[in-house]
Amino acid sequence: MSLLPGIAAQPGPADVAAPVRPVVFKAACPECRGCFELAAGALRLAIGASRKTTFYSFTCPECGQAVRKPAGERIVELLTGGGVRTLRLHSTV
Repeated sequence: MSLLPGIAAQPGPADVAAPVRPVVFKAACPECRGCFELAAGALRLAIGASRKTTFYSFTCPECGQAVRKPAGERIVELLTGGGVRTLRLHSTV
């Protein structure tokens, strides 16, 4: 589409679909000390009422160990923005 008669529009950055790269997160296992990248689907985020009950978890692809690590505000922001499935924990009181 062109705004001027007789002149064809040139495709611009908005017209060309950029390849979408999957989001990956760097992680490490405290058990085997392996370092690796995980897709969003390999991580789970649990948001609780306090810092002690807010964490993310994954299974180490190298040793199979279930890993659970605390998630501060910045980690929560990055994981939710990257499409990690989130579970909101509710208090019973």
